[in-house]
Amino acid sequence: MPVQQFSDLVRFARDRSPFYAELYADLPPHVSRITDVPVVDQDAFWAANTLNDNRVLTAPLGEAVVFKTGGTTGTPRFSCYTREEWQEFVTAFGSGMVDAGLRPGHRVADLFYAGELYASFLFILDSLAHAPVANVRLPIGGGAPLESTLATIEDFAADVLAGTPTTLCRLAEHLTSAGRQLPGVEFLFFGGEALFDDQRRLLSAAFPRATPRSLGYASVDGGLLGRPAAGAGEDTRTHRPFAPHTLVEILDETTGEPIREPGRPGRVVVTQLYRRLMPVIRYPAGDRAEWTDTEGGAFRILGRAEEGVRVGPVSLYWQDVTDAVAEADTDCRVTGMQLVVRRWEGRDGLVLRLATPTAAAGRDTAGLEVLAEEVVTGLNTARPLYPDSVDAGFVHPLRVEWARHRDLVVNSRSGKLVRVLDERPTA
Repeated sequence: MPVQQFSDLVRFARDRSPFYAELYADLPPHVSRITDVPVVDQDAFWAANTLNDNRVLTAPLGEAVVFKTGGTTGTPRFSCYTREEWQEFVTAFGSGMVDAGLRPGHRVADLFYAGELYASFLFILDSLAHAPVANVRLPIGGGAPLESTLATIEDFAADVLAGTPTTLCRLAEHLTSAGRQLPGVEFLFFGGEALFDDQRRLLSAAFPRATPRSLGYASVDGGLLGRPAAGAGEDTRTHRPFAPHTLVEILDETTGEPIREPGRPGRVVVTQLYRRLMPVIRYPAGDRAEWTDTEGGAFRILGRAEEGVRVGPVSLYWQDVTDAVAEADTDCRVTGMQLVVRRWEGRDGLVLRLATPTAAAGRDTAGLEVLAEEVVTGLNTARPLYPDSVDAGFVHPLRVEWARHRDLVVNSRSGKLVRVLDERPTA
């Protein structure tokens, strides 16, 4: 699939996709600048991108691979790639792995998860297969028993372990509890989550000669986002756009204007120039970032934006929490809401900060406890991966923190509610 010009992609999308035709209805016939078209509203995008009567796709599903994003059973979200688009995706991402440290002859253990329409395991395996350097691929998976995983790693003398930080740390904890190390591992390629200082210490104890590196920045819905930035040193959050496949913007969270100067945070918006079946044009990636080198295009990921939040291996969306609260709060006691992500005892945890006048006055504590339980139950039902991750010891259980509305954090410039507070210390 050749990379397209931006204007050609916009014209194709508005001609073939009912969603984009409606979104661009007021635009002139020809647009050439990326700022000529509006940023996609995620809720509207996924409301139109349905299994039946899909309004986003530019053609019927006749030849494609389909993956699920987000991990929900209540509101499933699916992303489609044609054969050519998928090959372009993994080839570009595989080339970025060389920037992360992949070398000819490296033996790489793929410890990502497979099945149930999730992409990560197959995506990494295919990216390694299309990388520009020869390598040996060990498709172990994240669900294999730890002892058999370690046996395979040792039997094949794996140089590189690729997985989420949660999976790598689970393996490291298993090793250290048995007084063991794997000094032969050279790199720990991680993706899907941020890597924290406490995790680095654990990984260092189990893999004393291994260097943690981001294997790249991508998502099933957004596609290619960033390749590891060569020369970034220990700052594994720094990436560069996958040119010419991807256009990455960082937009002011209040005005929506593009940010060009370094060191100023904003939300990441992405356009994929190689995707036509499910066009991704000025799509919010769900993360915040800042430019570190505007001339060279390097940017540093700062955490999740308000569209979603990553808690350990689980993605949660603002709308999921809103729906859970609305369903439980039949008396409309909740007047405001904020998601607070914290990290303690080596694990992430999500706190639902709910505002209500009753909490401020110290009344109806029993009723609020019942409401809190119903909200948590509803969200766990909508996002079953969260309670599964709690049971596995990856994250802390969801909990509710009652507050007054004035206690909710707002943007100091606009006065708007800050929906997601990420209080985790990132490396």
